[in-house]
Amino acid sequence: MSLREAVVALLLCVAAAASAADVEVEGVKLPERIHIGADRSELVLNGAGVRVRFIFNVYVAALYLPARMADGEAILRDNRPSRLFLQMLRNLTSDQLTSLINDALHETLTPEQRLPLESRMKQFNAIFETLGEARKGVQIAIDYLPQLGTIVRINGVEKGRIPGADFNQALLRIWIGDRPRDPELRKAMLGIRAN
Repeated sequence: MSLREAVVALLLCVAAAASAADVEVEGVKLPERIHIGADRSELVLNGAGVRVRFIFNVYVAALYLPARMADGEAILRDNRPSRLFLQMLRNLTSDQLTSLINDALHETLTPEQRLPLESRMKQFNAIFETLGEARKGVQIAIDYLPQLGTIVRINGVEKGRIPGADFNQALLRIWIGDRPRDPELRKAMLGIRAN
């Protein structure tokens, strides 16, 4: 085997190993590692699952962190980059999507926790109102970068930025807090395997 053939074989092995590390949930392929922000911070897939409402699969949700952690409260306190990734599995209007998130915030936060977030929640809702409809396949990335705040991207296009670590913590609390909307999804996103 020539040196060139050996290099090609090595590259093929590396590519195969990298793609084997990807995870698939309900047909949605999730990379094991991603990079976000101008400094290309590397994040790893902490866990992923499906949000089920009544009997319907609504979206795939994945949580990316600098290092895997199974403690939801520790993640919420950690002021480092993260990504919450959602891919829609069914069509929702923008009103339905914002209603789901707002209802979840009301259930997972106390009135005292919600009060300082009200103006930023209006800003967050306005981002989704421009969407019109979140059709099946739409991808929503909610990145947190400590120096910039929460950045919302829809299908890879930045739609808005919302300042404050407290806002990002409140959003993440919906999925990984101590009173999540979907306890099974929480376990999946925290990488907690069922016994």
